[in-house]
Amino acid sequence: MATLNLKINGSTHTVDVEEDTPLLWVLRDHLGLVGTKYSCGIAQCGACTVHLNGEAIFSCSMPVSSVGSDEITTIEGLSKDGDHPVQKAWDEIDVAQCGYCQAGQIMNAAAFLDKNPAPSMEEIENAMNRNICRCGTYHKIREAVAKAAKI
Repeated sequence: MATLNLKINGSTHTVDVEEDTPLLWVLRDHLGLVGTKYSCGIAQCGACTVHLNGEAIFSCSMPVSSVGSDEITTIEGLSKDGDHPVQKAWDEIDVAQCGYCQAGQIMNAAAFLDKNPAPSMEEIENAMNRNICRCGTYHKIREAVAKAAKI
């Protein structure tokens, strides 16, 4: 076991876990941050997307020991009141059906828009294609990302 200090959503959390434990399991099982979802477990679907220093990463395949002093942001830390532009656009467009993938979709969209605040629809589609939505709401996802970017 290793004792690690993690910077998550603006606070420091100390955990005692095996070094190869995926970040996802530390977030969910040790810290109770269950907004980040488990789905495939092999970094293929994006349901587990969080930000690591502002970059969208798949937390299911990242060993917690590799985080070091980097800043992690989960869906719970994206905004205090759910008023991030992507979250507001998600609500306005009514994107979610089952909702399972939505935290990962939102986190991917937020990181993308931080880097490219005025994307084309093609850029939105390319950026968002790393996250799978089993309900097939891709048209609403693209529309919400465009709305958040104010295209």
